[in-house]
Order: sequence, then C-alpha cells, then structure tokens
Amino acid sequence: MSRLVFIYCFFLFSCSSNIKIIDKPIIFDAERKELTLEYLENRYGLLQKEPTLTPRMIVLHWTAFSTLEASFNAFNPSKLPNWRPDIKNVSGLNVSSQFMVDRNGTIYRLMPETTMARHVIGLNLCAIGIENVGGGEKQPLTKEQLKANIDLIYYLKEKYSEIDFLIGHYEYTKFERTPLWLEKDAKYRTKKTDPGTFFMKNVREATQNLEFKEIPKF
Repeated sequence: MSRLVFIYCFFLFSCSSNIKIIDKPIIFDAERKELTLEYLENRYGLLQKEPTLTPRMIVLHWTAFSTLEASFNAFNPSKLPNWRPDIKNVSGLNVSSQFMVDRNGTIYRLMPETTMARHVIGLNLCAIGIENVGGGEKQPLTKEQLKANIDLIYYLKEKYSEIDFLIGHYEYTKFERTPLWLEKDAKYRTKKTDPGTFFMKNVREATQNLEFKEIPKF
C-alpha cells in the first residue's frame, strides 16, 4: 500500500463529511431534457417522463482537455458538437458527467447526481460519472485529483448505498452480459483507456473497505 493511500485510509471516516463540492451546472434546458429522454427511448427502449437514474455504479474518466474551462465548455452545450462525428449518428445529445475534478483537486458538480448524463455506453441509466481534467501521457492525473476522487467516492457510497460497482471507463464493456447493460445496438462501442490502470489501482486500494462488487470477468 502506498503512503498516499495509507493516509486516505487513516482519514476515511472524515472523508465524506469534510468534502467540498462546488456547483457549476452545465446547461440543462428543455432541449437537453428532450434529447436525454430520446436517448433513453432509442438506446435503451425506455419511456420515461423525467431523465432520472438509479445509481448502481461510479465510472471514473479523464477529459483529455488540459484545462477546466476547455473541459467544461465541451460538456456545456445541449447538443453534441461537430467534432464528435464518431458518436453523433447515435444521438444528438452531448456528452456530460455529473462531476468534474480539476487538476488541483477541486470538485465541481455539473448536474444533479440522479439525472442521466451521457458518459458511458450501455450504462448511463445506472452510472454516476466523475470526469478528471487532463489525462493521458502528456498530462497524467494528479495526486490532488486522486485524493478528490477517493473523497467523492466515499461521499457517493454513503449517500447511495445501492451503488455496487466502481469502474474505470476502459472497463465498461465487461458489463455487456449483465442486467445493468441496456444498449440495444451490438455494434455501438468505443475503445477507452481512461482514467488509466495506475489511477484505478490507487483508487481501489483506498476504497477497498467500501466492498464494491467485483467486475464481471467475461
């Protein structure tokens, strides 16, 4: 166990009570609501009056943008921008996430925790997303972001005891044969590497006492 993880485990009982979350809402207007409801119907076969979700998992991401401003601006519009043609034909709904963590560890809430965001294929209706600014070889995630993710996971698990899984975005396809998976199109998949295996290893070490379920192996 690393020294950093040891420190987090030592203070685990105070993590959720001391967490600071800044509300920084992205646009969620009538258009985004309509697009979200259409996504639920077209991708998942679900007719809902409100775009709500029941949290069953937490998914960690990186934005691949170097700044908070650029990351936020990418998620803020209701409709998907033209620079995402790889997924635009699937839905016009823009990608987003419930939370974003800046390079210095500041946690921002972009939308209500139980409102569906488009951030992980097949699992959006049960997943709360945490996006980390930066990522990849050129801008690896920071120790401050690691601490913030751990604190936020404790907060979410305490608030939503029904959350069973903690995964990195790169692990999402392992749920294809489970009841949580809802995507109807067998060809709609994208290859992901975020937030990195090393980051996930450290997060899992520091949250192991929360006893998340093991990820399916098939």
